[in-house]
Amino acid sequence: MLFSIITVCLNSEQTIERALQSMQKQTCQDYEYIIIDGGSTDKTMEKIREYEPLFSGKLRVLSEADRGIYDAMNKGIKMAKGEIVGILNSDDYYEEDTLEKVEKVYDGYDYTIIYGLLRTVSEGREVMVYLKNPDFLERDMIAHPSCFITRKIYEKYGLYSMEYPYSADYEFMLRIRSEKEIRFKEIYEILSNFSVDGASASVKGYRDTLRLQKKYGLIGEKEYSLKMLKSWVAMKLGK
Repeated sequence: MLFSIITVCLNSEQTIERALQSMQKQTCQDYEYIIIDGGSTDKTMEKIREYEPLFSGKLRVLSEADRGIYDAMNKGIKMAKGEIVGILNSDDYYEEDTLEKVEKVYDGYDYTIIYGLLRTVSEGREVMVYLKNPDFLERDMIAHPSCFITRKIYEKYGLYSMEYPYSADYEFMLRIRSEKEIRFKEIYEILSNFSVDGASASVKGYRDTLRLQKKYGLIGEKEYSLKMLKSWVAMKLGK
């Protein structure tokens, strides 16, 4: 079974090496590693090229301007050849046996989402470890960095929407959550380590989430307006 792991980056010279190392050290080596760079102007590409020989042909790199993180992810998914696609953020990293753990639980069913525990880290220290149940997607997104999605799902249900620049992964899950043929499979072990300082944790990401919950009928107009007002105030106050 082939994995397609996608890393999106832009001026990530301070963190990309850790992501590269976590892929290079995987105990399961049956993967292709796709890096989509948004046209970095720092030393990101230099670091990637330094590691390229260590991947023995598994690494493919595309560097060009894009319309944001989800546009770049979509480019990577379109390039993917593997049965299962994982998204590894440029400032995150997998456990060394992450792909091995996913491979062990995957039974070959075409419409499977495998998800596991996510460890959040800040300044090299563990903040928390958690797993969210997809049965409660109407309340919150499951941990996308620890999700592995079969390529067949993307082919049938589409890619990430450009309408939600901070929460398109949540929109994707809400869009497909009621499809009966899609199966979720959990792994009660840490799969990915996530930096808590990313764009999805910002007020803008929260506002995207509110828009999605309103669109899919999960909150009413009154609750939506109140929460949007509170988020606007928080943004103005720099919180």
